[in-house]
Amino acid sequence: PQPPPDPNDHATYMRLALDQAQESPPKTTNFRVGALLVDGDTGEILSRGYSLELPGNTHAEQCCLIKFASTHSLPEERVGEVLPTKAVLYTTMEPCNLRLSGNMTCVDRILRTKSKDGELKIRTVYVGIKEPEKFVGVNEGRQKLEDKGVQCVHVPGFEEDATRIATAGHAE
Repeated sequence: PQPPPDPNDHATYMRLALDQAQESPPKTTNFRVGALLVDGDTGEILSRGYSLELPGNTHAEQCCLIKFASTHSLPEERVGEVLPTKAVLYTTMEPCNLRLSGNMTCVDRILRTKSKDGELKIRTVYVGIKEPEKFVGVNEGRQKLEDKGVQCVHVPGFEEDATRIATAGHAE
């Protein structure tokens, strides 16, 4: 197997997240988003996910967390117990802070990635684009994450691709 990318090579991880987004089925009611869960110290990709990958109205970040937790035979809400200390999340679109389905938001899922002693494990989220206002208006998730100590970092240069992939299947 290839060695993981350099942990500071954010463009490579964002390209890999975009590859995940392309796996998501185009639908008028969803954005196609891809995400990667990465060990920020080693660069190892811990999990990959995309919108609607798992049953239900699942989001990319949610799929990453569920899949990583399941490899450790844990429910998603306990994923923080097995995440490395410096876990980072790459997502092609900023994590949602409101879901019309009533499901838990990706912002809240990130904020509950805590160790048994309450230490937040995902402290950095790398984002390709802001969420378009099409479905839920202005997404204030980035502010909520930053208020709780999670750094949100825009990875520039992917706006056009991320938007095109995210909105495939939407009417003009």
